[in-house]
Amino acid sequence: MGIHQIEMTVNGEPVRADVPARRLLADFLREDLHLTGTKQGCDTGICGACTVLVDGHPVKSCLSLAVMSRGCAVRTVEGLCQGQTLHRLQQSFMRCGGLQCGYCTPGMLMSACALLESNPRPTAEQVRAALGGNLCRCTGYTQIVESVLAAAEATDGD
Repeated sequence: MGIHQIEMTVNGEPVRADVPARRLLADFLREDLHLTGTKQGCDTGICGACTVLVDGHPVKSCLSLAVMSRGCAVRTVEGLCQGQTLHRLQQSFMRCGGLQCGYCTPGMLMSACALLESNPRPTAEQVRAALGGNLCRCTGYTQIVESVLAAAEATDGD
């Protein structure tokens, strides 16, 4: 098994660490880097609460080994805001009621961020498809979809 040295960028900051070969990316982010916004819900990749962006693509970090992100840019929910200014997605989730208990919200935000970065003006159907790997047990998804669409209409340039 062994220990592997990894280097990556996490939320714009360079990170170098020694990790066991089987260290999950979710565990590395939460326990080693103390970025606890990434949630672990099911540990099987079904719920999507652990979704982060790796080189701009949504990845379920409970299924990905930390060593698989060697050399990559990883973005967590903590990396969405700019200083004290919330990302337009975070603002619209608050304004439109897209968050309930908040447990699924980090993964939803990251999947939605990837969508808006690749498709700045998605349709409601495209939003639903992009969020298809993220489960919410508290709401019926209508407000979540509305939140993403509202963020797409925002003109703050995020």
